[in-house]
Amino acid sequence: MLEVSMHIAASPETVFPYFTDPARYSQWMGNAAILDPVPGGAYRVRMRDGVEASGEFVEISPPHRVVFTWGWTHDQAVAPGSTRVVVTLHEENGGTRVVLRHHGLPDDTQITMHRKGWELYLDRLGVRVLGGDPGPDPNA
Repeated sequence: MLEVSMHIAASPETVFPYFTDPARYSQWMGNAAILDPVPGGAYRVRMRDGVEASGEFVEISPPHRVVFTWGWTHDQAVAPGSTRVVVTLHEENGGTRVVLRHHGLPDDTQITMHRKGWELYLDRLGVRVLGGDPGPDPNA
C-alpha cells in the first residue's frame, strides 16, 4: 500500500467535488473524466494516447471519503479495477488534510510509479482548488 498526503487551505466541502465531478476532476488530472459517483458507478479518466485509468466507485461519503477501484486500460500489470484507492478528507488547521491510500499494487515498481503520479496530481489538485491554474497535465 502506498500513502500520499497533503494539506489544502480549503474546507472538505470545497475539496470533495474535485473527486466526484467530471468537469472539476479533469482540471487537475487527465483531459476528460467519466465519473458516476455512486457505488458501482463508472470511474474513468482519459490520459494521453487514449490511455485510461478505469474502475468503479465503491463508497461515497461526502465530504470526507471516496473509494474507487483503479487500473489502466493499457497495462495488465495493473488491470482496470484491480486495485483500490481510498481518499479521506479531514479538517485540519483551517483547511483539509487529503490522505490518499492506494491498495493492491502488485510490486515495488508499480508502487514507486503510482506514488510519483499521485504526488504530482495532489499537488495539481491543491493549486486548482485554490483557484490557480496547474497548467496542462504532463500525462494527458
